[in-house]
Amino acid sequence: MSVSKIAITIEKATLTRLDRLVQERKYPNRSRAIQEALDEKIVKMERNRLRDECAKLDPVEEMSFAEEGFGSEKESWPEY
Repeated sequence: MSVSKIAITIEKATLTRLDRLVQERKYPNRSRAIQEALDEKIVKMERNRLRDECAKLDPVEEMSFAEEGFGSEKESWPEY
């Protein structure tokens, strides 16, 4: 995997918490901790995209689309 070096600005309190995680050996270094946090955040945002798009839909309009055409076909459907 190719990597790139970047510079970031981070609040002192956040950096202190990050350094504590590194000292406790939860992460080998700051870079790894930040990389994993970003990866998790991006995956979560991508997963939530469908939920966010569905929230924009009008439930009444979607119900009418779903029921469109059921009138004539409903009687020909088998009972379950």
